[in-house]
Amino acid sequence: MNRLNLITLGVKDMVESLRFYREGLGFEVIVYGEETNPDVIFFNNGGTKISLFPIDRLAKDINEANPPAIGNGFNGMTLAYNGKSKEEVDQVFDLAKEAGATIVKEPETVFWGGYSGYFQDPNGYYWEVAYGDMWQFDDNDMLIINNN
Repeated sequence: MNRLNLITLGVKDMVESLRFYREGLGFEVIVYGEETNPDVIFFNNGGTKISLFPIDRLAKDINEANPPAIGNGFNGMTLAYNGKSKEEVDQVFDLAKEAGATIVKEPETVFWGGYSGYFQDPNGYYWEVAYGDMWQFDDNDMLIINNN
């Protein structure tokens, strides 16, 4: 098992999440169901895909009889956008701010030598936007991970 195909985010408000990601951040999305009441939303991005699904339905999909508790706290997961320059990181942050993201940490030089910041989407998911001058990208703009 050497592949991650889909990350599903359980969201409280599908319509607001659709607005935030499509209109605010510019993701290309595919909406199943009505725009005013989507059943599921898929991001048509390169590499690993992201989907949005109502959080209460996601919990019941995991276990209908005993769904996991839904909380508002940090769940130990972050999503990341890896930029190719500090300027790109700043541009993504500008988009996030305009879309209504909560800025948690403005981009700054960080301990590992890169440039990074965090924002939260309307459902509280943390996104890191980062740049490292040591990074390389493949033909699909996906980060190449090696042990050099």
